[in-house]
Amino acid sequence: MAEVQPTRMELIKLRRRIKMATRGHALLKMKRDGLIMEFRQLLEEAKEVIGRMVEKYEKAQQKLTLAIAVDGIVAVRSIAFSCCQIQPEFSMKRKNIMGVVVPVIKREPVRKKATERGYGILSTSTRVDEAVEAYEELVDAVLEVAEIETTLRKLIEEIERTKRRVNALEYRVIPTMEELAKFIAFKLEEMDRENIIRLKKLKTKKAAK
Repeated sequence: MAEVQPTRMELIKLRRRIKMATRGHALLKMKRDGLIMEFRQLLEEAKEVIGRMVEKYEKAQQKLTLAIAVDGIVAVRSIAFSCCQIQPEFSMKRKNIMGVVVPVIKREPVRKKATERGYGILSTSTRVDEAVEAYEELVDAVLEVAEIETTLRKLIEEIERTKRRVNALEYRVIPTMEELAKFIAFKLEEMDRENIIRLKKLKTKKAAK
């Protein structure tokens, strides 16, 4: 504090900075609270999406076990290899949530018609078709979970960054500037008192002459 020039101009500048920092602090708190609200809403949605994915996974596993029992592991592996040649089609876009850029996966449904799956439907049982269909639905669910989990991760990262900025302003930056402003104001008052005393002494000397 001793290095600060205790001038009225310095005090005016400092008070302006305090005002700006206080306004910024309020805006950041609003952003933090808004992000937390978005995160909580999305978290509830994520629980439902993950729940559906788990159900589809269990269904797909059951269908696969049944298909292997009916058609045999070799036939099922051959069909799985044929299906793997068909890649899911999707594109990545972005959207902005309170300043946080998050991905949006625009995807075509993985589920295909039986004739589009790359294997001969006449040489397989309906159990295989049901297993393939169940796994197609599972892939759709996995992509949905991937999108929402990425969004949640980005939101929590931004929430933590915003919290740190709020805390820095609230507990370090603003208090330091306020203390500095008090110090300058005190010094100015002290200088004013000294000037008043000096003027009084000068007047007394002039009156004595």
